[in-house]
Amino acid sequence: MERISLCLLALVLVGCGYGSRNYNPGMPGTGGGTPAISSLTPNTVAAGSMAFAMTVNGNRFGTDAVVYWNAQPIATMYVSSNQVVANVSAADVAMASTIPVYVRTAGMNSNSMNFTIQ
Repeated sequence: MERISLCLLALVLVGCGYGSRNYNPGMPGTGGGTPAISSLTPNTVAAGSMAFAMTVNGNRFGTDAVVYWNAQPIATMYVSSNQVVANVSAADVAMASTIPVYVRTAGMNSNSMNFTIQ
């Protein structure tokens, strides 16, 4: 009976992913590594624009990913390991400037990309 219980426990753990080399809670995307941004959509708006959703494309984003706008975290929704969406407020785009944007996930920062407010 004890042996059957151990076998069942092992099957449950493997079935849940604990036996997989790819199981890595809290790590960005699949396989770990530093997150990277490839593009921002949109990447520019006119000064004084209304609030909008900005799509951040890249790779190795984890479910804990947060977009940083000018070094400040903003509301972020995880879509996939390749995409997150951030809510940019009207106050954030009130005046013309260039804003650095990066993603933080699993304690690591991605590269930074500039967002232009014209």
